[in-house]
Amino acid sequence: MHLFETRRLTKAFGGLIAVNDLTFQVEEGEIYGLIGPNGSGKTTVFNLITGFHPITSGTVLFKGKELNGFPTWKVCKEGIGRTFQIVKPLRRMTVLENVMTSAFCRTSNTVRARDKALEVLHFCEMDTKLDLSAKGLTIGDRKRMEIARALATEPKLLLLDETMAGLTPQEQAEGVELIRKVRDTGTTIIIVEHIMQVIMRLCDRILCINYGQEIAKGTPAEVANNRDVIEAYLGKE
Repeated sequence: MHLFETRRLTKAFGGLIAVNDLTFQVEEGEIYGLIGPNGSGKTTVFNLITGFHPITSGTVLFKGKELNGFPTWKVCKEGIGRTFQIVKPLRRMTVLENVMTSAFCRTSNTVRARDKALEVLHFCEMDTKLDLSAKGLTIGDRKRMEIARALATEPKLLLLDETMAGLTPQEQAEGVELIRKVRDTGTTIIIVEHIMQVIMRLCDRILCINYGQEIAKGTPAEVANNRDVIEAYLGKE
């Protein structure tokens, strides 16, 4: 049994088909890449998985259980966490308080939520930022805190949506190492990313979509050398 899969996943917004008959499987322990040009439907796929948008047709399965119709909080309870392309921290709260809010997904006890937040922030190497106001963080620290918030929900599957966008090369390298650390704890990852150097370094397998449809899937080398993928990004000769 696959840890996660979609079967003929489709989303229509009126007459616009944003995701079209998409089927893929992710195995436990993988880092699975989801790539495609701007507007290809990648974030919409994440929104369908996590219940932010209702599914028009098709199925989402996690550990063999169908998630269609689950609200976002219930998807999180099932063990799927995510980050967002545009980070929106709770600006008036500290870094620690931001992560504690996510930890309440698993406990109603404040002490336990604080302990979990401290554990996750230590893992993300943010020990020195605990008492800083979230609104004053750099973009790099906001992205790292966003990962910490997702990890505080104790996901078995983590969806990362462009966590490298806007980062310096050094921050990108540190981000790659953090994602590998997350995978090494046993968390499976699906990552959406436009920075191909990051995707090629991180992923075991990649799915490329365009106009919501699959155009290629396979190893990073197979996808990078696929003519349809090259044309989707760069156009025809």
